[in-house]
Amino acid sequence: MHLVYPAVLAALLFSIGLYGVLARRNAILVLMSVELMLNAVNLNLVAFDVWLRDTLHAGQALTLFTIAIAAAEIGIGLAIVLMVYRNRGTSDVDRLRDTKESPSEDEKAEATA
Repeated sequence: MHLVYPAVLAALLFSIGLYGVLARRNAILVLMSVELMLNAVNLNLVAFDVWLRDTLHAGQALTLFTIAIAAAEIGIGLAIVLMVYRNRGTSDVDRLRDTKESPSEDEKAEATA
């Protein structure tokens, strides 16, 4: 098996994921782009494992570990995005830069008194 084909495919997947992380404003699309980048890493790990004919299959073991980490990341990330959407009404990343909550009416009255 030629190593060039999966390496080029992984580079394309990683580039698409990187573009998605840098250019998208929706938090869900950013999480999907991170998943694309992790899948590109997984493809490289398995391709190099096959190419090197590793008897321990370390590349495949690391791929399984990466898949488990990605599943946990997407679960926690999606929970955070849903809570932010419930509290703020948007999942736009540009509008979420200031995570401090706005003061309530009582706090405004105490500040002016």
